[in-house]
Amino acid sequence: MPLWLLVTGDFTLLGGMDRANHALASYLARRVGTEVHLVTHRVWDDLSVLPNVRVHRVWRPWGSHWLGMPLLARSGRRWARRLAPAGARVVVNGGNCVWGDINWVHYVHAAWPPRPCGGLARRAKAIAFHRYSRSTERACVRQARLVIANSERTRAAVIELLSVPSERVHTVYYGVDPERFKPPTNAQRAEARIRLGWADDRPVVVFVGALGDQRKGFDTLFEAWRRLCRDPAWDARLVVAGAGSTLSVWRSRAAAARLADSVQFLGFRTDIPAVLAACDVFVSPTRYEAYGLNVQEALCCGLPALVSASAGVAERYLPEMRELLLPDPNDAADLAARLRAWRNARDSYRAAVAPLGQALRAWTWDQCAAKIVGISL
Repeated sequence: MPLWLLVTGDFTLLGGMDRANHALASYLARRVGTEVHLVTHRVWDDLSVLPNVRVHRVWRPWGSHWLGMPLLARSGRRWARRLAPAGARVVVNGGNCVWGDINWVHYVHAAWPPRPCGGLARRAKAIAFHRYSRSTERACVRQARLVIANSERTRAAVIELLSVPSERVHTVYYGVDPERFKPPTNAQRAEARIRLGWADDRPVVVFVGALGDQRKGFDTLFEAWRRLCRDPAWDARLVVAGAGSTLSVWRSRAAAARLADSVQFLGFRTDIPAVLAACDVFVSPTRYEAYGLNVQEALCCGLPALVSASAGVAERYLPEMRELLLPDPNDAADLAARLRAWRNARDSYRAAVAPLGQALRAWTWDQCAAKIVGISL
């Protein structure tokens, strides 16, 4: 019987590496005769109820990722020592567990020094966590016999910053659920807008991401938005889907800048496909992004997506989409100009991204998982 052990913090559908790990676990669990072991803090019921899935839950003290990391690593090693002699393939993520088999890297801490927001204690904690993560990341990734990277950018960082031989590092792009992320019909778009309380047909710009770190670049978008709103003719609405330690701060700044009528903070959302269906353009001026699953999902929904040229997902953009790539994620004036250009030619921008969106939707999560399995054996 094929045997697999996957070690990661969460197996959920909420995005990023959690979604990717859920996809791999689901694919393996649906293979006849395969036994799948999951060492994790949290797993969704659609996986845990399957008869061939064994869940080994690990305590995450007080919801703290930092406090939970050593417990996850210890449990992962214990189960790997138990199952590896029976032929189990062991998949870990980045620096979460030292084991010399397969390491699926979703983010390279060595590639991005954090710029945390908030008070002194919060910033000190973030810096200490980053140092710890860099240390464990280097130890874990260098020991792997095989490294899976989610983009060519990630692959280059693993090779150059973590000193892993290039022949051991393979790129496998994330997949997508083509039924959840697809261009909406006019009726679906209208329904989604009504549910969000929008009675008008104003163009909508959407940002999806956490607000507790400057990595996602919301500060650049906010400054660009302030510039755009100085023009009385600017009629678009900015929608922010995401939580984080500075959410209340950004709400206050928007109110102080008299932007409350044009900026709407939705907080954390689990219905991202519906939010995207209601919007017209996606913006992600990220300062570091190993890949950018949220950008890919927006493209699959037919939205033009302005994204930093350095993001992993930007590798997949077609030449005719170069106007959507931000050369400098700190340049608010450039972002404002690109949003104004989009507003003046919305239909042509949608047409330009349609071929890529269709191509991305053709690469499913099952195909992504099958490729990883094929490389791993």
